This record gives sequence, structure tokens and C-alpha cells, in this order.
Amino acid sequence: MKHWIERIADDLIKWGVEKHVVASGTSISGSIHIGNSCDVFIANAVTLALKKIDTPSKTIWIADDHDPLRKVPYPLPAGYDKYLGIPYSKIPCPEGCCENFVEHFQKPFLETLVDFGIELEIYSGAKMYEEGTYNEYIGIALKNAAKIREIFNKFREKPLKKDWLPYNPICKSCGRVNTTYAHDYEGGTVYYRCECGNKAEMDIKSGEGKLTWRVEWAARWKIFEVTCEPFGKDHAAHGGSYDVSKLISSEIYNYKAPYPVPYEWITLKGEAMSKSRGVFFTPRQWLEIAQGETLNYFIFRSKPMKHKDFNPFMPFLDFIEQYDRVERIYFGAEDSSSQKEEEKLRKIYEISQIEIPESMPFQPSYRFLTVAYQIAKDDAKQIYEILKKNSQLPDNMTGKKFEEVDERDLGRLNMRLTHVKNWLDKYAPDFVKFEVQKEIPKVTLSENQREFLKKVADLMETREFTPQELHDEMYVLLRHLNMKPPKAFQAIYKVITGKKQGPRAASFVLSLDNDFVVKRFRMEA
Repeated sequence: MKHWIERIADDLIKWGVEKHVVASGTSISGSIHIGNSCDVFIANAVTLALKKIDTPSKTIWIADDHDPLRKVPYPLPAGYDKYLGIPYSKIPCPEGCCENFVEHFQKPFLETLVDFGIELEIYSGAKMYEEGTYNEYIGIALKNAAKIREIFNKFREKPLKKDWLPYNPICKSCGRVNTTYAHDYEGGTVYYRCECGNKAEMDIKSGEGKLTWRVEWAARWKIFEVTCEPFGKDHAAHGGSYDVSKLISSEIYNYKAPYPVPYEWITLKGEAMSKSRGVFFTPRQWLEIAQGETLNYFIFRSKPMKHKDFNPFMPFLDFIEQYDRVERIYFGAEDSSSQKEEEKLRKIYEISQIEIPESMPFQPSYRFLTVAYQIAKDDAKQIYEILKKNSQLPDNMTGKKFEEVDERDLGRLNMRLTHVKNWLDKYAPDFVKFEVQKEIPKVTLSENQREFLKKVADLMETREFTPQELHDEMYVLLRHLNMKPPKAFQAIYKVITGKKQGPRAASFVLSLDNDFVVKRFRMEA
């Protein structure tokens, strides 16, 4: 069984080229999120799959930073609408911390790629125009404007005007690039008019203009000799960018269009991501709450055109448990439901890894740590003891003291604690959060609830319990006192945290200091 990334690599081998160039690109119109950065993650995975079968390959990334600003991205003030239509590369940094608008939004994204193990060659669309990389291709496009119009018109209901040219100068008067209309070309000069009323000419070698998108895309395939490129499903629609650019590439630039890898958008809690509305989740935000491999797993666990929705709130805990299960199955620490499932999950795990561990990594439960962290905070030793008390350690660690834990396992624990802390701070709902009160909270308890707590305190003085054993004993008490579980467990949460709800009662109680619990249940301290 092969993963879809591996099948793409197998198809590319048949192209018979000396070296594959897998391209990716992103519009720098605001924060780069996990949706519009899929190009990069998929491209990197294809490159690695090719290298794995000894096929030379590299990933390139092109910043579409010469495009016009069409919407003001969150969290920029509305006043930034004065830059609408201006190329991103010519807009100032919104906070004065970077060279310009592009660097402000591009830098955080590129810095995170190191943590995902992604290596690529980086190019700027604006610099490519400034340095003359596109000059030859602009000239070819303008000389073949009539033929390009014919290609465009095959997919248009309303034909382009007969004087339309596939080039947009940057207006010398207003600085906008999406309001100009090039209508004549002669000897390297384009003549245009702008919606602002300006009429002027532009030297195509000046870098102060750009090819219209679908022509530009075809041109850069030729420039970089691209053989494969992932892109969003909008480009893959019938009559969309890929269909048009594919014809321009073959008929105008005499170049075979790259192998397409269209993918479905990633939604955020069921809503389309939007830079202008502030509905997005970035790779950097992901790294705050989980290791990079988990984002790879999120992207590669299903086929590229399958819908993917991300929710960083409570469903995220289920997602991490799914990832952990796949890791356990890969290393034989857990059985899969079938041989077919095991083969499938092993492939997904391999594709998701930045570097495959030599052996099963220490895997402290993310969900359980959300409770342990709120009890012990940053005290890793105390958290380790809580894990041990609750049978949360693997067999090879149950007999180890904290001081005997090896560096790799301790690193995994500390990494996950950092992620859990950030998740609790940023995404945990209020009902998950609690704080152990130093003094007995002012709460009202019924006589039955008080009696229940005293009997649990008596139990805890008799011997040590596992979470399941204590859970079972609590239910024996409930039957004896003729109490309903919610009322009994409410009493536990009330006297410890001052709230009416909390984590699983038995495990929660055992995670606390035994003497503290006994005294608190007896309402002594």
C-alpha cells in the first residue's frame, strides 16, 4: 500500500527529467495560515518522497508579493484601505518592525519552516520583475497577445476586448496595479490608462508592472522548469487558472505544464479561513500547542481533495489522541483493527515525520496533562509522579525515579507540557480550567455530600489505590448512601476547586497530595 504522496512521486519518475522542481507559492496578503501554506507542506513531502527513491528533486517557494492588496488583512486598521490596489512589496510595514508589508507577514512563516524540517529555495515575485527575470516572457506574451486572448476567451462568457494585453503596469500616478489597462505595445513600451484618469507608457524592463496572473504562472513554470505544483482547488476548477495556464504554457512558452496536485481548503471550526476577517490559524500558532509532525499528520492523513476542518478547542484533544494512537501502532505498542488499517496508518506516520524516531517515544497523555499541569504547574518532577500514580507511564518507565529518566524522554515530557500550558492559556474552555484552592472554598454541601467526602477520606488512609480501584470504591459508597454520582462528584470539585465540575474524579483525587485530600474532605484545612 502506498500513500498518495508516494504515488505522485511514482508518476513523476515517468516524466524522464534529470531533476524535479516542485513549486509552491503564497500570496503575501496577510498572515500565512495552515490553509494557504498547504502548497509548501505538500511540495516538501513530494520532494522528500522523490529523494527517498533516489530521484533528484528540490522545492521552491515563490512569494507572490508583487500582487495588489485587495482587502485589508486582520489586524490592520481600516485606514490601511488607502493601500488597496498597491503591490504588497510597495506597502510599508504596519508596525514599523520590518522593511515592508511583505517581510512583516512573510518572516514569521519562513521562520517556522525550520521547525517543520522544510528546506526550500525562496524567491520574490517583486524581485524577479525588478531584476528582469520576467522580461523575456513579458515580451513573448505581448507579441502573442492575440493568441493569449483566444485562450482566455475559450473559458469566458464575455470575450476580452480586442486591444487587451496580458500585462498590468503600476500606475505612475496612483501606484495601483489592479486599476490599469494596457492597450498598446510597441518596441518594449506598453501604453496604458488607469481608473484614476492617468494615461501613460511603461517600459516593460522597468519592473514596474506584472504579467496577468495566469500568464505569469505559466511563465514561471518555464523559468524554473517546474515539474510538479500543489495548489488550492479554486485554481483546479474547470476553466480556472490551471486550465488556462496549462494552454499558455504549451502554446506560448512551449513548456509542458507541471503535474498538478489540487487540494481542498482547510476550514477553521467549519468556517472558511479569511485574512481580512481574522479567521485563520498559522503554523506558528500550531507549534505553540503541538509538535510539527502533528500538522503534517493533519494534512497527510487523508487525500488532498478531502475536506479538512481544524478546531483548536476541545476537539484538538481528540485529534492528539488519534495521532498518538497512530504512533503506537507504528511502533507495535498497540494493535490496529486490521492489517489494512495498520499498513495505511504506518504510511501516514512515515510521511508525517520530520525524522522517524528509532524507537517508541515517551508519550505522556496530552489530555491527562491538562489536569496534571493545573495541579503541579511547571514542576516536571511532580507531574512525573502524578503520571506514575495514575498508571500513565509506559512499562519501561514505571520503575524509574524522575532522576533516572533519560534525556530524550524528559525532553518529550517538557515539550508536551509547554504545548499543554499554551493550549490551556489560549484554547481551553472554562469548564476545563480549575485551580486547587489553598483554603477551603465557601461552598454549600448537603449532609450526604459531607458524609461521602468523609468516607472517601477514610478509604484513602487505608491503602494506595489505582484510579479504577478508587472509582469502584466511590461507587460502592454511592450505593450505600443512596446518592447520585453527579452530586457526589460535585462535592469533590467544590471543596478542592470551588467549582461544580472538573476532571475524572478518582484520577483527579489521586493526582493530589494524599494528606491534603484527606484533610480537605474532612473539612479540616
